[in-house]
Amino acid sequence: MTTLQQMAKHFRDVHFGGNWTSVNLKDTLADVDWQMATTPVHSLNTIAVLVFHVNYYVSAVLKVLQGGQLQASDKFSFDLPPITSEEEWQQLVTKTLAEAATFADAMEQLEDKQLAEDFTDGKYGTWYRNLAGIIEHTHYHLGQITIIKKIIKGT
Repeated sequence: MTTLQQMAKHFRDVHFGGNWTSVNLKDTLADVDWQMATTPVHSLNTIAVLVFHVNYYVSAVLKVLQGGQLQASDKFSFDLPPITSEEEWQQLVTKTLAEAATFADAMEQLEDKQLAEDFTDGKYGTWYRNLAGIIEHTHYHLGQITIIKKIIKGT
């Protein structure tokens, strides 16, 4: 298995299951409804905002993987439009999981030698740094989502 195939598997695992933490985004969100997703807890981001934030970067880098330009700004990464229904929440979850699957497939199309090359611009570091960073970023926020969910459920 190539390094990129391993990385794509790791990315899939944090989204769909199979990683050694036994926690993944799909299963964690399976019983979260729109009201829980939008419930504020202390001064933390809501589950919905965190899902949007995780997907914001996946979506931006996916466009690059598909041959497009990088068009993202950290200042917009938490700008989730209001979620006011179960349908809107499920659309966000569906988009997030669908783009994750497409992202992993696109990662596998790269060649390992590209990992050491600059990602779009040298100021962003290498492809490896950015792809590994998205995996780390997802794990980090998945932990937050899991804790917030437990607080809301009282478990």
